[in-house]
Amino acid sequence: MMLGALLSVLNFVGIISFSISGSLKAFEKRLDLLGVLVLGFSTALAGGIIRDVMLGVFPPSNLRTISYPLLAILGSFLTIVFHKYIENLTKALLIADAIGLGTFTAIGSEIAVEHNLNVIGVAIISSVTAVGGGVIRDLLSNEIPIVLRKDFYATPTILGGLLFYPVYYVLGSGYSVLWTFVFVSTLRLIAIFRKWELPKVG
Repeated sequence: MMLGALLSVLNFVGIISFSISGSLKAFEKRLDLLGVLVLGFSTALAGGIIRDVMLGVFPPSNLRTISYPLLAILGSFLTIVFHKYIENLTKALLIADAIGLGTFTAIGSEIAVEHNLNVIGVAIISSVTAVGGGVIRDLLSNEIPIVLRKDFYATPTILGGLLFYPVYYVLGSGYSVLWTFVFVSTLRLIAIFRKWELPKVG
């Protein structure tokens, strides 16, 4: 019960932080008000929507639960009102983003296992849930997705999905969710402060 409540809180933190991230990208691209809302919404919720479409869950849970879209919209409006101050909170946003990444990876992994996917399927779905919104954000911004060109970002989510699968079948749902969240969030934070990147090709 406490784990479920904790995950709900972390999920809310993740949605708002991802929404702010997308909205800041809209400011960077000098988009209009609708552009801010679209990028904020997409970054926060598109990963979960893509996941549900891949798993045949209709309508997607991010569109059925009204609190999720409302949180994404709230994140965008907070960015509109306080964007000059938010831009100066880079480290705080990166930490919140890492928490969101760990949360979405754990949630995506559990949903994948509930749909009886194998270990590779779990890793794919966990990663799509966590980084899919960022990919959509970058595509809408006419950029190559950041997860494909720099930063150690998607890799922790894939590793988290691979970790979740055996832990789930040995120790159960609670431990696997908690361990995956801690592992992904911690790995992402280490990557941020040590400036890890994957090797470039060519």
